[in-house]
Amino acid sequence: MESQKKVIERLRIAFRSNMTVPLHFRLTQLEALLSLLEDNEAQILEALHKDLNKPKFEAVVSDIELVANELRYTICNLEAWLKPTYVNKNLPTKLDDCFVRREPLGVVLIIGAWNYPLQLILAPLVGAIAAGNCAVLKPSEISQATEQLLSELIPKYLSQECYAVICGGAEETKSLLQNRFDHIFYTGSQAVARSILQAAAVHLTPVTLELGGKCPCLVYGHLDLKAAANRLVWAKFFNVGQSCVAPDYVLCTAEMRDKLIPLIVEALEAFYGPRINESADYGRIVTDRHWNRLMELLGKSQGKVVIGGEGVKEDKYIAPTVIVDVTESDALMQEEIFGPILPILTVESLEEGIRFINEREKPLALYVFSDQAPVVNTVLEQTSSGGFCSNDGIVHMTLPELPFGGVGASGMGSYHGRWGFETFSHRRACMLRGWGLERLSVLRYPPYQESNLGWLRWAARAKKKNWGVCSII
Repeated sequence: MESQKKVIERLRIAFRSNMTVPLHFRLTQLEALLSLLEDNEAQILEALHKDLNKPKFEAVVSDIELVANELRYTICNLEAWLKPTYVNKNLPTKLDDCFVRREPLGVVLIIGAWNYPLQLILAPLVGAIAAGNCAVLKPSEISQATEQLLSELIPKYLSQECYAVICGGAEETKSLLQNRFDHIFYTGSQAVARSILQAAAVHLTPVTLELGGKCPCLVYGHLDLKAAANRLVWAKFFNVGQSCVAPDYVLCTAEMRDKLIPLIVEALEAFYGPRINESADYGRIVTDRHWNRLMELLGKSQGKVVIGGEGVKEDKYIAPTVIVDVTESDALMQEEIFGPILPILTVESLEEGIRFINEREKPLALYVFSDQAPVVNTVLEQTSSGGFCSNDGIVHMTLPELPFGGVGASGMGSYHGRWGFETFSHRRACMLRGWGLERLSVLRYPPYQESNLGWLRWAARAKKKNWGVCSII
């Protein structure tokens, strides 16, 4: 088997040959990746079912179609994205060509996560290919069936000179990070992200981190409570709560909580039937270890279980669970839950809810449910989060035009659509100068004169309508 070092060197030789640069090559690879999804949908669905017992509907929507949509959008727009962006000029640069050129970074590393094991490795790859890079893919070893399938399919569809899949666990990842890359893109936990940053620092490698956090859902004021319950239940229990953008906890008044809980019960039965453990539309926890962690959290909570709470370890099943009377010091509030457990905390006012959110790390997503525009706008303006969505959950990340990424502890950098292309591109500042205006240029040459300095200041000064465009040379 080819060593990690040899794989990376092979890709670096390919990159230096400039074979990834032409538009035609990039489009060909993107189209091949789309064919991979279309030709192998049945195998992909089988792998996702083995790993997470994912229902076909959820697998198609979140793993297959989301990536396919990224591909179609990128294929349609890539030629336009590659065009240089010309900038405004001042008097000394009037005769020059001044523009920003997007160039590939080189050989990049993409480390995926197990909860959406196809999407979270291939969606970043779309941006990497579009930007003209070579890429090493490291799928999660936890989702073994999908990892194995990717290692088989990627070499069949994409250029083996430019793209490679490396499998393995923590030791293989640690070894991989000792190599120099031109960019590292990681999706996963904050703990592992710290190790990746430390490894990247050795080579001064730029890093994109797509992490998680406790995404709050603030329910406040007048709203369609039945629709809110449906959307909350869908967003929370989609993929059994194993989503970095799932609502992690709900904030609402005690009165709102008491109205909401019966509607959550109705929504759960409407979605999954009276025996949820028998529903083909409800997935499973990925491993016994993850199941144990969630049940331990549930056992440590001082809150009151009002819905669910049951678990079957042999089936890696945990029922959709709602807990009330949860305090901010509760075990469920100390870390991201990442499972089908939803705490509801009560607040007495909108201001208290906003203060509660702001006292914690900035989340990857923030949700507010309310029909009142002033409520939504107040939360939007007075909080910070990677993404924001009112009156729904998760769906904001499906639009390629919107950047997807975190802020603070929930991550750094973004992708999807053009944002992924930009993440994997170097924006090179270019000025192509001729020999004109040399009579103006002599003003900057020594011996320096006070009168020349005055002329330079006047010539380079940005006009008010175009402040920020300033050069003294």
